[in-house]
Amino acid sequence: MTIPVGPPRRALPILSAGEISALKPSLADVIEYRKSGLSLNWIVGCPLECGYCVRHLFDNFEMKNPRRLMSDEEAADRLVSHPYFRPHTTPIQLLNRATDPMLPIVKPHLFTLLRKLDDQGLTNHVLVITRWRVTPEDCAVLNSFTNLRLTVLVTHSNISNPAIEPVDSRIAAESLRTLYEHAERYRTVLYWRPIVPGLNDSDADIERARELSRNAHATVFTGLFFREEIAAYYEANGLPMPYDETARRKIMPEAAEQRILDAFEKGSTWGALFRKTSCSVAYAHGEADYNGHYGIRELCDICPPEQITRCQAAWVKPDLANVTREARALGATGEVEINDRAIVVEGLDEPPRYFLQHGFDYQCHDRATPHHHRQHGRAPIGWKAENGNETA
Repeated sequence: MTIPVGPPRRALPILSAGEISALKPSLADVIEYRKSGLSLNWIVGCPLECGYCVRHLFDNFEMKNPRRLMSDEEAADRLVSHPYFRPHTTPIQLLNRATDPMLPIVKPHLFTLLRKLDDQGLTNHVLVITRWRVTPEDCAVLNSFTNLRLTVLVTHSNISNPAIEPVDSRIAAESLRTLYEHAERYRTVLYWRPIVPGLNDSDADIERARELSRNAHATVFTGLFFREEIAAYYEANGLPMPYDETARRKIMPEAAEQRILDAFEKGSTWGALFRKTSCSVAYAHGEADYNGHYGIRELCDICPPEQITRCQAAWVKPDLANVTREARALGATGEVEINDRAIVVEGLDEPPRYFLQHGFDYQCHDRATPHHHRQHGRAPIGWKAENGNETA
């Protein structure tokens, strides 16, 4: 049965052209290509004051009341007409950088957007990330989408310091259970993040994650984005600094990861655990990873055997001529290389690299910013190279 999703009874107002022009350009641009998908953010503003939120990067942390940048209809049209969008292939993320999609005033717009995509027969992966309340009624709507491969990722950190995370983690825990209990067509993933040594990586924190992992189709764990803007907020508000330096990539120290893996290996009642978001999403849907992480074999040592089999069967080194032709069309310079781990290019920033990665189901790396062995895609803080030296 299809549950109709009509216009919200009290639609969010749309910002004026003048108000939009006053926003940071990166926030006013509603589509951004990220590793986990083409990200559509046509609503900005959030009352949840998580201190580490990426909204600091867009200079809108003080914008507490959600507002739309455009109508839901225009947002859907912008997405499917974007030059990087490929029907049935490009993974999609909705409302993952400037608000929480399950806030009561926001979720009707989320559901409208999902319906517009689903009614087009699109089967793309769609990721929705929340830490807020999800009801059985919400689950009924989420189950009504028949074409999209929909995944709801529930952020849970167990951080108890209200100055860093004022939202009680028990809200996310209850939402996770509700989503898992009612899941039919969608899947739900425990998004265990951000893990910060000394803050929320105790034995009790890990045990809590173990318990919750049994109420999800998969679990992914990851560290903290600690950019300069976030560090400035911590300093201005007297918050304990988690690290002495900032980084472009997420920080997940080696020792913190090992504590989690040791607990995972000792316990037999964990749900499936993954290092990468796309790996968890793919497993939840019974598919091979769409980011081609199988090429980075050290990532796979905790994956369920059946998932490794799926990814191995789907992982095929692409043709160099085809990759070179597409990379050149996107503006790549220098040599294009394909090794046993990834496509390696020069002169391309992240969006075109992700476009290649999702098109070929094969990792695509920038030669100037290599991914080091075992710390793949993470900041070097807290990691040592194979020779025992700190990684650069």
